[in-house]
Amino acid sequence: MRILIAALVVMMTCPVLADEADDARRLAVSGRDAYWNCLAREYPRESNRNMPEQEFGALIAAACASERQNFRVALVGYLGIQFPDKDADANLTTANNAIAFAQRDIVTAFARRKAASK
Repeated sequence: MRILIAALVVMMTCPVLADEADDARRLAVSGRDAYWNCLAREYPRESNRNMPEQEFGALIAAACASERQNFRVALVGYLGIQFPDKDADANLTTANNAIAFAQRDIVTAFARRKAASK
């Protein structure tokens, strides 16, 4: 009888955990999209056209602070659910790497566009 009750409890909590993980994933994807879209809005500005690549990189690193933080928090939360045994610092490092990749991608596109226009 105890085994049956334990099995019922597990069966009832698994969908809740699955829903929680799915919600966390959606939130992380939404945060990522908001951050990338914000960075993309910085890219084509007229004032950036003659900017050196290094200066543009600094501008991008400082841009979209709210979106960046929302993405970081959502991604760390999702990773914490997906990998509960993993250290929280590792999840934060992963989120920071994702942010750095987004910034590097925008700066690379900027440099390529600038080189093509010469």
